[in-house]
Amino acid sequence: MSWHKIIECVPNFSEGRDLEKIDRIVAPFRGKAGVKLLDYSNDEDHNRLVVTVVGEPEALRDAVLEAIGVAVQLIDLNHHKGQHPRMGAVDVVPFIPIKNTTMEEAIALSKEVAAQVAELYQLPAFLYEKSATAPHRENLAAVRKGEFEGMAVKMQAPEWQPDFGVAAPHPTAGVVAIGARMPLVAYNINLSTQNLEIATQIAKNIRHVNGGFRYVKAMGVELTDRHITQVSINMTDYTRTALYRVFELVRIEARRYGVTIVGSEIIGLVPMEALIDTASYYLGLENFSMQQVLETRIME
Repeated sequence: MSWHKIIECVPNFSEGRDLEKIDRIVAPFRGKAGVKLLDYSNDEDHNRLVVTVVGEPEALRDAVLEAIGVAVQLIDLNHHKGQHPRMGAVDVVPFIPIKNTTMEEAIALSKEVAAQVAELYQLPAFLYEKSATAPHRENLAAVRKGEFEGMAVKMQAPEWQPDFGVAAPHPTAGVVAIGARMPLVAYNINLSTQNLEIATQIAKNIRHVNGGFRYVKAMGVELTDRHITQVSINMTDYTRTALYRVFELVRIEARRYGVTIVGSEIIGLVPMEALIDTASYYLGLENFSMQQVLETRIME
């Protein structure tokens, strides 16, 4: 890619089961100049679609707006059920500066998109993370609390007026959180138990808000098709809290219940450094650096 500026966007849509709808939502990211679709994955249990796309700011903005319009048209949250909490057809839209861009530019882009979705689609928008207009709006979990069903009442409170749009959710598409943030690793650890209380308690023990790791958000999820449960984790800064530390703490916490880890998964894309750091730990590599990774040297 010969682009001068590159920003990443990882929009989350509340549809993980209808493949035709998923294809229509993803379509605006295909075959566009200045935009490249890197990855998308849908989860039926979570009933959620995660798209990873990069592009030049203006081209990325236009593609994201088009995809949001499709989702607002296709998704009715009055008939949506899934394991993952959600407040909108387009639940969250983060922008991440990647190359020759600053966090300030990503924040400006997020505000532009938020203003446009409110105007074009009558979809109220909250600004979160680095774009937040108040400290209590920074944490996505706080913004999303109450979910779609409770948002109408929540938005009547002065402290929860949307940043853009009217103070009432869209009747079928709810509301959306849009912001700028650091790269995030969506990392899930699966447990050998169907007991959701165990997964939920482990999630509480490892997440920052309950005294766990500083850059970890987590919740327990039931994977009904596989008859197991999962600790679903967002690593908000993998450079400060490593994946292997979280994995090992989950293993330790699970042991007290006689439960083991049956596997883990990365959702979407992950920075190479996050995996190299974990590989170095388990292999006991001494004095290893990213400069010894072949792909790193090729890309220089």
